[in-house]
Amino acid sequence: MPATSQPKLISGNANLPLATAIARRMSMHRGVNVGLVDARVERFNDQEIFVEVYENVRGEDMFIIQPTSNPANDNLMELLIMADALRRSSAARITAVIPYFGYARQDRRSKARTPISAKLVANMIVEAGVERVLTMDLHAAQIQGFFDIPVDNLYASPIFALDIMTQFKGCIQDVMVVSPDVGGVARARELAKRITAPLSIVDKRREKAGEVAEMTVIGDVTDKICIIVDDMCDTAGTMCKAAEVLLENGAREVHAYTTHGVMSGPAVERITKSVLKSMVITDTILPTDAVRATPNIRIIPTAPVFAQAILNIWNGTSVSSLFDTPTLEPVYEGQFGG
Repeated sequence: MPATSQPKLISGNANLPLATAIARRMSMHRGVNVGLVDARVERFNDQEIFVEVYENVRGEDMFIIQPTSNPANDNLMELLIMADALRRSSAARITAVIPYFGYARQDRRSKARTPISAKLVANMIVEAGVERVLTMDLHAAQIQGFFDIPVDNLYASPIFALDIMTQFKGCIQDVMVVSPDVGGVARARELAKRITAPLSIVDKRREKAGEVAEMTVIGDVTDKICIIVDDMCDTAGTMCKAAEVLLENGAREVHAYTTHGVMSGPAVERITKSVLKSMVITDTILPTDAVRATPNIRIIPTAPVFAQAILNIWNGTSVSSLFDTPTLEPVYEGQFGG
């Protein structure tokens, strides 16, 4: 699409601080003020969602910033209704910026008579009028194929690599990247390759859903600074148990890097009391006050990379270039000092 006007951003209620930060970063890049479109996303007394856009969006390139995190159903409906409002207002193109894509764990039929909810959600988003999706670290990469529209899946591993190279600058040779399960090996291998570190795996066996019966460490972690990498942390049970097992197997200390801090139920309490020396999450999901107050949780911003990706989509340049460290470093200039 030719860049004939300024990109316009609109946000729901899921993560307004992130949307504001993205607009601020885009203003820095463009040299012109990029703000959020004036709109209201409210609820009637029976919790029906109502959207009203106060600005003219006819012929505009619109970007809806709305993660579908907790409450997942409310935030998803906000996204769909905002897309419908923009489509009916003759927006030229609607891109859904979904930093955290909910329902991604239901990407296949794991047993009989179960849904593939991720495909259903993809159909709903397309039907609402969205023409492109921008997200980060999909739980299952094949979800991109559930859409019949372009999907740009950003990765947090390049950002994590920059942070690790800064935080462990004097002892990077002792760092080992750990996948908390077999399914996350590709993600862990990608990060290990970026920082030139060895890879280990924690193999887990479940007796029933939500309960880990046994964990086995594959690889020698003796006297290593272990970094567990995962795409999301929900109740933190697996993460905290994996950290304990690594220390029992001789690890010097254990840190965790996870993209989406879902942090349900006892997660914050578990992490606070755990042997994890630190946990790094991003702000794709709005952190709660409890998460912000936890001393061993640190939050890395994603606004710089999302702002640059939106600009690249708008002006028709490469989004995948942001996966390369030389391209990403200037975007995060000043964030990782030293």
